[in-house]
Amino acid sequence: MVRARQAGKILNAKDLGVVACTRCAQVWPLGVTTCDRCGHRVYRRDVKSLQRVWALWLMGLICYVPANLYPMLRTRTLLSVQESTIVGGAIDLIEYGSLGVALIILIASVAIPLGKFMAIAFLAISVTRPSTVSKNQRQLLYEVVEYIGRWSMIDIFVVAILSSLVQLNILVAISPGPASLFFALSVIFTMLSAQAFDSRMIWDAHQWREGQTKDE
Repeated sequence: MVRARQAGKILNAKDLGVVACTRCAQVWPLGVTTCDRCGHRVYRRDVKSLQRVWALWLMGLICYVPANLYPMLRTRTLLSVQESTIVGGAIDLIEYGSLGVALIILIASVAIPLGKFMAIAFLAISVTRPSTVSKNQRQLLYEVVEYIGRWSMIDIFVVAILSSLVQLNILVAISPGPASLFFALSVIFTMLSAQAFDSRMIWDAHQWREGQTKDE
């Protein structure tokens, strides 16, 4: 957000008569509808942002439940078939002495997704209700959620690598379980949910509450 101080007042982009492209951050005068730099649609505020955020967030949460209940990895040997869930596979790694790998999988596949769900829900609620968390901290939280989103796919990468490398026909074969599809969908939906959130609403809500306080 473009901000400047004038006569002790913090001005935002709307006050200055400009709007920034959300894709390339190029600043344009109000009224411009298409960014000449990247071709992206320019809008002052996305009024339907929260609707998309909650819809995508809910879809991601729905997919995350079977992603943890169904097996992520299926190992076929000559005599048996072994299936492992995300948490179950991490526990097996700990028993085999691979504590570091198990912690990485638990953090990337359990802690980070759950943290993203809570963070996105908090940000969406905070722009409609009063919050004790400052606007700067909420903006930082939003940027962190967007940055770490890509690392949630590490479990899918592990399954894909194992499935491609361990294929010894009759002796042993590793294939992805049904949870891998649900987990990938959950990550995709939460990433789209975070991207649908218009972070400028954080600052709008703060300014509106400041105005209400002054009027009182």
